[in-house]
Amino acid sequence: MSTSSKIRLAIPNKGRIAEPINDLMNRSGIHIQMSASRQLIAKTVDPQIEVLFVRPIDIPEYVAKGVADIGITGIDMVAERGSDVSIMLDLKFGSARLVLAVPEKSPVQSVKDLSGLRIATEFPGICRRYFADAGVDVTLIEVSGACEAAPQLGVADAIVDLTSSGTTLEINKLRIVDEIISSTTNVIANHESLKEKHEKIEEILLAFESVIAAKGQCYLMLNVDKSKLDDVRRLIPGLGGPTIMDIAGSGAVAVHAVVPHVRVYQLINQLKRAGARDVLVLDITRMVR
Repeated sequence: MSTSSKIRLAIPNKGRIAEPINDLMNRSGIHIQMSASRQLIAKTVDPQIEVLFVRPIDIPEYVAKGVADIGITGIDMVAERGSDVSIMLDLKFGSARLVLAVPEKSPVQSVKDLSGLRIATEFPGICRRYFADAGVDVTLIEVSGACEAAPQLGVADAIVDLTSSGTTLEINKLRIVDEIISSTTNVIANHESLKEKHEKIEEILLAFESVIAAKGQCYLMLNVDKSKLDDVRRLIPGLGGPTIMDIAGSGAVAVHAVVPHVRVYQLINQLKRAGARDVLVLDITRMVR
C-alpha cells in the first residue's frame, strides 16, 4: 500500500469506456495534464491527484493491491477478476450485458444443453463460475477480441460476450440464451485507501456525482409580468419548483429553474405563449444537490 498523500486514480488506457471517462474527468474539473500520447502516469490540475492509465481488466487488481487508491472500470471487469474492492459509485454509463449466445440455428435452448460443447470468451473467470454453478461441463476457449466470430469459424459452439445494443450479435446471426451479468461503469476503491484518504476520495466522488446529477438537465431563465406568473409557473417542472425574483422598477419577475433537456423544445413555445420573455437556456456542467 502506497504511503503517499496523493490519490492515484486508475482509468482505462483504451476501450469503449475510455472516452466517456475522459469526458467525466474534464466535466468534473479534474483535468488530466498529458505530455505524451502513451503516458503511463499523468498529473491533473489537482496536485493531490494523479492518473494511472492501464488496461480496463487490470484496474480491479491494481486497486485491490493498492497500486491505485481508486479506479474507474466496468463491473464486469471486477467480476472477472474477483477482486476485493469497495464499489463506490455507479457512473450511469457504459451499460452492457454479458450474455451466453449461440448461432440462430443451434438446437441449444438453455445452458444445460451446452454440456460437452466449446465456449469462446474473453471472460474465463466469470464463465468458470457460471458453468460450475449450472453444473455444466464445457470447454472454455479464451479469445481476445472478435469473440462473436468464433462460431462461424468453427472455433466454438457458443460464446459468452458483452453486448450493448445486441446489433453485433444480430449481424453475426447469434441469439441470446442467457444473460449472465449486467454491467455499468463504476468507481471502485481500495479498502485501506478509504480509511487513510477518505476525505480526498469523498471529494473526488462528489465531483463525479455532480456531473452525473447535471446530465440531461439545463438551466432555464426568463422574465414574465407578475400577472402572468401563475400560468408560467404551472408549466415549469423545476427541481423543487422555480426560483422567482422581483425585477427592480418593473412589474415583472425573473424565473429560474432546472429542467430536463428533453422538455425544453416544447417548453419554450409553451412559456412564450404564456407570456414569458427574454428566455435563456444554459447547459449545466455540474450540479450538487
